[in-house]
Amino acid sequence: MCSSPLFFENSLCVTCRTGLGYSRDERQIVPVDLQGRYVDATGLIWHVCRNLDLSGCTWLAPLEGGQCFSCALTRTRPNDADAAGIANFPVAERAKRYLIAELDDLGFPVIGKDAATGGDPVDGLCFDLLSSTDRNVVIGHDEGVITIDLAESDPAYRERVRGELDEPYRTMLGHFRHEVGHYFEWQLVEKAADAGLLARARELFGDETVDYQEQIDRHYADGPPAGWEERYLTMYATMHPYEDFAETWAHYLHICDTLDTAVHYGLISDERGSRSFRELVTEVWVPLSTALNAINRSMGKDDLYPFVIPAPVLDKLEFVASLRP
Repeated sequence: MCSSPLFFENSLCVTCRTGLGYSRDERQIVPVDLQGRYVDATGLIWHVCRNLDLSGCTWLAPLEGGQCFSCALTRTRPNDADAAGIANFPVAERAKRYLIAELDDLGFPVIGKDAATGGDPVDGLCFDLLSSTDRNVVIGHDEGVITIDLAESDPAYRERVRGELDEPYRTMLGHFRHEVGHYFEWQLVEKAADAGLLARARELFGDETVDYQEQIDRHYADGPPAGWEERYLTMYATMHPYEDFAETWAHYLHICDTLDTAVHYGLISDERGSRSFRELVTEVWVPLSTALNAINRSMGKDDLYPFVIPAPVLDKLEFVASLRP
């Protein structure tokens, strides 16, 4: 390989034309031979994922003609006759790969539901990526099953919904980060057998046992409570304690990933190991996001991070950060 820079989604070096794949075990972009194979440091042979042409997947699979770990987490996808669904499918799969790579970097365990591949049918994770061209799709999480509406891959559709809901930010990656927050609250807080941890979560986010449907109805009938900006990141977070946690979790991932990218490109020094997460937010993230917002405005774009982080949200972010293994 040459010394040209590579990016997460590269399947080919644009300079020397070497085939590439992402090795999840090594967390590296690695070269593959003309047959799409890569031999790792232990001598195991890996293969280009079979979904490279379908979804643009660049991850490596353990079996020739097989799926990579990320693709195997998708339980349901559009059928081949669904042109709109198939067209939107790659955007969702790309967001999922970014999500899993970040969770890996942070040390959060990602386990599938398929017992045949070492997963856990009860506590594992899977994704239903559904096309709303032929059904009503509700984005959500239920006992490890995350449902995503592929229509959200369409920028025009997503922007229309964002405007209707008066949201400052709406992306496919944001959906994945939010919904996996529900999963990890279920796994790391509710099922942790740690009464103190659950009590602290309820102190910060509220009692998650309150009726969810009643809270949804209240939210859409009355809107957020007065002064919500002093205690929440978003209006949606005010709907229910579950949504407050998931919104906070998503922002924790937003912040971690953006800081990691900024360090990689030399925009900031790497001081993450010497600071608490609260300090990272107040001393590094806030100045950086302010600068990035100003850069976006210089280009006539909306703010990159259009949020204000009040003191109670700092406590919530610190709680989420404490769940990191």
